[in-house]
Amino acid sequence: MNKNIKLDIVSDVICPWCIIGYKRLNTAIKELGIEDRIEIEWQPFQLNPDMPLEGEDLRAHLKRKYGTTLEDSIRFRKEMTELGEDVGFKFDYFDGLKAVNTLDAHILLEHAKSVGKQTELKNRLFASFYSEQKDISSKSTLEQELQSLGINVDEAMQCLDDDNMRSHVQSLEQQWKQAGISGVPTVVFNRESAISGAQSVDTYKQVLTELAKV
Repeated sequence: MNKNIKLDIVSDVICPWCIIGYKRLNTAIKELGIEDRIEIEWQPFQLNPDMPLEGEDLRAHLKRKYGTTLEDSIRFRKEMTELGEDVGFKFDYFDGLKAVNTLDAHILLEHAKSVGKQTELKNRLFASFYSEQKDISSKSTLEQELQSLGINVDEAMQCLDDDNMRSHVQSLEQQWKQAGISGVPTVVFNRESAISGAQSVDTYKQVLTELAKV
């Protein structure tokens, strides 16, 4: 009954459903009172791995990639804002919001894991991008977020120039894709089973309850 539950959360920091899913998952964990048995590790997934460094207007990007219309975009942003309010997260969409390259963010998240602050940095990056209108592909923004969490900025930023670290993160992403993950968020339970999408609190509770019995 005291066995820990390992959760690998495969996600991107500019995926709005990922923060919704995490907030619901976290609520499920708290309602079950099993916080001390949960081990979370965030795994990299880039929605736009080929995104240029200058980024691309999000609405233009979605239109090009999915055929999304302006009306679709307006409706989606309203829906996400309301869902965010339901879980205590602020979506502050604005005209000119860009889809950005997130590889550097994932590299820093991998580093943050080694200093025990991966989840804290993940949440800061979600908030920075969606709540505070910041460009999280910008090195100055990333430095600010590292500093806000007390993570050694120089040590962390050196990882961005480390070819081995960059290759390691890209390799991790490929491993998860090769395992069959093609959409995020995906929560992997004890490396044995997984569910994709931002599920309801009750769904997460059901899965966690079964695992907690083992």
